[in-house]
This record gives sequence, C-alpha cells and structure tokens, in this order.
Amino acid sequence: MPNFKTNKMALYVSAFFVVILVLFAIFRDNSDSITLSQAKKMLNDKSVKNVVVTKEYAYLKTQHAVFKLPMSQVNPVMFKNYKVEVGSESNIIFYIFIIVLIIGIGSLIVRLILKNINPKIASQKHSIMPSDVSVVQSIKSDVKFDDIGGISDVKIELEEIIDFIKKPTKYKSFGARMPRGVLLIGPPGVGKTMIAKAVASEANVPFFYQSGASFVQIYVGMGAKRVHELFNAAKKNAPSIIFIDEIDAVGKKRDGQRNDEREATLNQLLTEMDGFEASSGVIVIAATNKIDVLDEALLRSGRFDRRVFVELPTKIERASILSKYLDKVPHDLDISKVANMTVSFNGASLAALVNEAALLCIRHNDIQITIEHIYMVKDKVMFGKKKLQILSDKQKQYRVTYQAAKAITATFYNIPFEKLLLSNEKLTPETNEPFIKHELENRVKMLLSGMVACGIKYGEHSSDAKIDLDQAKELVFKMVNEYGMSSSLINNSDEQEIMMRKLYTDTGAFLESVNAIIDNVEKDLYENESITKKSVKAYLDEIF
Repeated sequence: MPNFKTNKMALYVSAFFVVILVLFAIFRDNSDSITLSQAKKMLNDKSVKNVVVTKEYAYLKTQHAVFKLPMSQVNPVMFKNYKVEVGSESNIIFYIFIIVLIIGIGSLIVRLILKNINPKIASQKHSIMPSDVSVVQSIKSDVKFDDIGGISDVKIELEEIIDFIKKPTKYKSFGARMPRGVLLIGPPGVGKTMIAKAVASEANVPFFYQSGASFVQIYVGMGAKRVHELFNAAKKNAPSIIFIDEIDAVGKKRDGQRNDEREATLNQLLTEMDGFEASSGVIVIAATNKIDVLDEALLRSGRFDRRVFVELPTKIERASILSKYLDKVPHDLDISKVANMTVSFNGASLAALVNEAALLCIRHNDIQITIEHIYMVKDKVMFGKKKLQILSDKQKQYRVTYQAAKAITATFYNIPFEKLLLSNEKLTPETNEPFIKHELENRVKMLLSGMVACGIKYGEHSSDAKIDLDQAKELVFKMVNEYGMSSSLINNSDEQEIMMRKLYTDTGAFLESVNAIIDNVEKDLYENESITKKSVKAYLDEIF
C-alpha cells in the first residue's frame, strides 16, 4: 500500500511537469529578432502579411515565420501601407487562465486514469491469490420439519432453538441464554443438512450455508478471511443461522504437525464463536460424522453447547420417510413392508429407492410402483448396479453354486435380504447395529457358505470368494478381540482360527443336510440370474 501511494504522488508530479512543458512550448515567444534595415526591406518587398505592435516589440508576421523589432527603433511611417494591430497586455491574464484550466483538466484526466488502474491492480492481485470477490449471501430455506420424516427426537431438541430465536425475551427474562452452537452428529445421508434448513425455515431467519472444505485454502489467511466474512454477514442479518457442513474438514485435532492454513482457519472460527454474545441472535449449526476427530477447543462449553445425534432411521421412521417420498408418486405398496425390508437404509437411500423404482416403472410402461419394482432396484441402491462378467460355462456354474449356497444359508438363518442377483458379491449391507453372538456366527456361516459349497461339489472354489472371506475374517476378529465372544475373555493367537474352523465345519454340515434343494436353487439361479428369499424359503419348507 505505501508503494502504491508513492507511485500515485510520482504520477501527479510528472503530470504537472508535462502540462507546464506543454504550456511553455505553446505560449513561449518563439519569434526571431531583426534589425531596422531588415525590417524595412521585408516591408518594401511586401513579404509581411500582418503587423502587431505591443509596448515592447513590433511583430512582423510573414508566411513562414514571425520576426520582432524593438519599439524604440520603429517609425510609424514604416507601416503606412499595412493595417497595424495592437497586442493587448491583458493576454498574460488570459494565458494564466488557460494554464489553470489546462492543469485542472489534466488533474481530472489523471484521476480517471488512476481509477482505471485500481481495478487492474486488484485483478492482478486476484490472479495471484484465489478469487474472493463473491459476497457471502444468505439463502431462503423452504424446507419444513413436516417435509422430513423420522426425526421426532431431533425435532424436540431443535424446537427449543427455534422458539428462542422467535421469542428471545421469554428466555432472557428467566436468565437463560441461547446456545451458541449446535453440533449435528450422524452417519452420511441421514438428513443433517435438511434438518438445519428446516430450523432456519421454521424460525424464518436468513440461512448461511458453507462447507467445511470451502474454508481450506492453499494460501495462508484466506480460510480465516472467509470465516470472518461469513460471521460478519450473519451478524448484519441477525437473527440468523450459520450452517457449516462437514466441519471436521476444518476442525480436526491439532496434533503438532504443521498446517498453518488449517490452524489459522480453526483459530479464526474459535475466535468468532467467542466474539459474539448470545444476544447477537446468531446460532452456528455444524454437521459431522466424525466427532472423534474434532479439536477439543471446538467441543468445549460456550462454543458447541448442544450436541444432537441423528441416527439411522428405525422401522417406524423409515415408514414415515417413505410416506413422504411416495406421497406424490402413484404406487400400490404396503409401506410398512417396504420399511421392513430396508434395514440400515438412511433417508438419502430411501429417496433413491423410490426414485429408482419410479424410473423403472416408467421404463416398463407401468401405471404405478409395485413391490416387484422395489425388489428389482433395492440391490442397485444398496450395492450399485454391477454387470455380470462374461463367464465360461464352467465359471458360471461355480458362480451359481456359490450364490445358491449363500441364499439358502441366509434364508435358513433369517438374515435379512429380499433378492439375490448372480452378479452381486454382497447379500446384505454392512451395519453397526448390535448383534448377539449366534447372529454374528450365522452371518459368518452365510459368508463362508459359498466357498464351502464349491468345496463340497467341485473340491475347489474361485477367487471371487475374497470379498466374503475378508468380511468373515473381520467379523471373527471383532468377536474374539473386541466383543469377548471367544472361549476366553483374554485373547490368544489361536482363538480366531479355532472359531473360524468351527464355523466352517458347521456350515459344511448344514449344507450337506440341505443338499436335496441346492440343485433346485441352482437351476433357478442359472435360468433367471436372480432369486428371491420367498422362493428359497419355499424350497426349504419342503424339507423342514
């Protein structure tokens, strides 16, 4: 900035001297002096076009030049054949006026030049630094709590915040203060952003949305500047709500390793949250699915005073969410049945399920969504669509046996699934729900059953058993080392192998006992490349 001021002063001085030089060149006396005899000769030759006399000189103007003769040598008779003009002495005043006018005009021109230079300098700075010309603006949320299903517990927690924003005097008169920050904690897809928007909409206040990643910049200081601008905008529009999504991107624990930009941004965030009073009417809502990585300074009292856990929806909550999404979609569905078959689905997955079913319905030219459409798209939503690889006849037969054994074992032990595709490695999604020991053992048996069945029938198995085998090992490891489900609470190196061998043997014994129906399930899978749990159960009911 000092350099810019110096350059500006130098420009002014230079412009002044340029104007003076131009005026000097224009108004200086550039006529040549001549003698009396030379003047008479010019007058006699008729080469003089005009004669101007002043107090000091007589000026003889020819076609190409101007000559002057001192008035002390002039005789009026010399100019008898010429019209003589008298030069006014007041011309000097006129010249001064012209000079002042030109200087004024020059100053205005210089100012205009400087104004044009400023944007260029700014653009040059922004070509080096990240663009920061965007003004922080609020958005108007149109999401209501009624639009979100399955958040009754969360709604109770947040309705108090809404009431505080609407009626602050009610709480202040009682000596209570509004929480400065609310931390929404939960797995991805459960609707944390939707909940924050609903709070802003219900409270009818401006909503400022930022992602935690947007604060993380290459240049030190830019992230802190963004935080400062965000809070300033929120204060000017108070009461208002700031929502920072994925706050763990900027609020990770400071572990001593240098990251100047992230630390500067986090420090600015901490300072801003300390800097506004409860009376400012600004509430910070943040969302994360990794609370364990957040810095302790963010979690202390006075910053994020309230923590709200948003969990995966229960069966009743899934039914509520589905009813919202199916409200404007033609369907013939038992919503409770769909809710029962979508264990471990989050809100986003349920929305995708309904949308995929609607698209499938349109492709088939059907008039409404049925349960068959849900069956057909459920695995696609859970695991993604996977095309069956081009297999040889032998490879396909191995694959059919492998998948048939998994379907039979999952059906017998009542492991939740609705339909098994020949192309899917996974039968059920991973879940963090608590399980009893025998339930975990049944899952391991299901994961091992394809490999066991191929071993019984062909004496070997293919490499696509890797995914199920890895998951089975992981479950056994947790059962032994974390859940205390082995023969001894203190683990030894042989416990995992002992448990895995036992479950492998039990799986083999079970598959031997249902060998009579494996051929039927394999034939169904080979022809249709898919089979439902209902069909497998019908085969099992013939034996048990």
